[in-house]
Amino acid sequence: MSDIFDVIVVGSGAAGLTAALRAHDLGLRVLVVEKAHKYGGTSATSGGVAWIPNHGLGGTSDTREETLTYLDAVIGGPIDRDRLEAYVDTGREMLDWLGREGIAMMPMPWPDYFAELPGSRSDRSLVMPPWDGRLLGDRFPLVREQYPRFKLFNRYAMNLEETFTIAARSAGWKRMIARVIGRYWKDRSTRRITRRDRLFVSGAALIGPLLARLFEKGVEIRLETGLERLLVADGKVTGVAVSHRGRRHEIEARHAVVICAGGFEWNQALRDRFYPVRTSIWWSSTPQGANAGEALIAAEAIGAATEHTGEGWWAPTMILPSRSASNFEEVHQAVFDVGRPYSVCVNREGDRFVNEACSYDRFGAAMVADQRTTGANTPCWLVFDAAFRRKFTAGGILPAAIMPDRAIPVDWWDHYIFRGDTVGELARRIDVDPVKLEDVTRRMTEYARKGEDPEFGRGSTIYDKTFGDPTCKPNPALGAIREAPFYAVQIHLGDLGTKGGLKADRQARVIDTGGTPIAGLYAAGNAAGSPFGLNYPGAGGTIGPAMVFGYIAANDIARRAAMPEAVDVREPATI
Repeated sequence: MSDIFDVIVVGSGAAGLTAALRAHDLGLRVLVVEKAHKYGGTSATSGGVAWIPNHGLGGTSDTREETLTYLDAVIGGPIDRDRLEAYVDTGREMLDWLGREGIAMMPMPWPDYFAELPGSRSDRSLVMPPWDGRLLGDRFPLVREQYPRFKLFNRYAMNLEETFTIAARSAGWKRMIARVIGRYWKDRSTRRITRRDRLFVSGAALIGPLLARLFEKGVEIRLETGLERLLVADGKVTGVAVSHRGRRHEIEARHAVVICAGGFEWNQALRDRFYPVRTSIWWSSTPQGANAGEALIAAEAIGAATEHTGEGWWAPTMILPSRSASNFEEVHQAVFDVGRPYSVCVNREGDRFVNEACSYDRFGAAMVADQRTTGANTPCWLVFDAAFRRKFTAGGILPAAIMPDRAIPVDWWDHYIFRGDTVGELARRIDVDPVKLEDVTRRMTEYARKGEDPEFGRGSTIYDKTFGDPTCKPNPALGAIREAPFYAVQIHLGDLGTKGGLKADRQARVIDTGGTPIAGLYAAGNAAGSPFGLNYPGAGGTIGPAMVFGYIAANDIARRAAMPEAVDVREPATI
């Protein structure tokens, strides 16, 4: 073998970079391999939010006990309790270490996704402030870029505050647009180099400083280097076989391999094998082809077990043609759009099936349940009126002030977006029973007048109301559906990745099918099963555990490197 390292990390997202940085700080020689030609993985294109309870930031009063009360109420299936508690107990420690590295996250006032349950709070979701990507020097363009759909006019980077203010047309939204555009064009030095905005926001704002610290410390990250298989000797993982531009070679790991290569959402065969209903890779909102399950396949080949693989991190999506070539299609998230007022979601029989304003993962779970019961979901319909159309996006359909009906390409009508002068006309265009759809919209209008939804409780929690329209009274999540014309778009069962993966213990060690840890093999992020089982407790429920278990894995590897005889699965995860 030509290459020898102490630790090999597979994947350069939040889990992998956290594991690599911590392992280096503990004195280990680390290599990160990334199959893409850009750094950052799915994390770089995400919202960059980390759900880390009991974090101690900003004077929070959150406690371990309150967190576990909430999680116990949320989690409805079998989980590894020790693993869950390791996550809860280590988050603050990881954040303290990151702070010492100059990477300081901050809490945002976002409600937990099950805001109606005991122990829920509105301060457990953490983000990074915007970061100057040019601090990476020549590597600045090599960080995976955010989707154009998350930028203002597909070009200008916006932080989360700017995004929500502009999307909801809150007070000062026009001034904010001017600020975002002005900030971009005043940056003349960057404009001479690249069209890309130097401001790293959301996921890139998290990945940027992690990368910067790794590069400062001399940690090697190899791009276009994909995992092919795991090397095993005497029952221990000893390295990886990788492919780089068609050339295959082996790299030795003296102590461990940490799998942080994401899930399997871009592998149709694995989706068909694991998911309870038919889904498509083309509905996923993660980078195309990025997470295809190669690491899961490689680990299964040496006897690794899996868990929670029947669930995704669901996120409703819609599909539209590319503006530059209409025979190519693009996926657009509709995670908040489905719950805006002046709208309703129905299955293909014309029946409501969910509190539309719930969190996107709960919405997806409801799609799955309805599909299994009726066979008339996946896709379903988002139906809305002219008031919605003026104010809100519907996936890739921008508000009428930006994208009036006349600006919608002619070949989109009656294929991707549908319109009718009456609800009955719209129903006939989308092949839904007109009587049913008229009755649904009539009921929703009555619920809006009263401010209460007796069917599904839409607008009854703080979460529901957070992403509504504050000018809509008496309930910001409920608006009358009565202003013509009326519209509909199809909503697919999309995802932010897969919720299940390799089974791992409290120290992030991968477990084999016999229940024994596989020596030298660890997993974090979406490559591993979620510590929450089948549920999604709050914004950042993917990245929070990814970073914490990346940190835990590095701690455990360093401890075992110093004490090779350590084998007890219940040993503490920290040094």
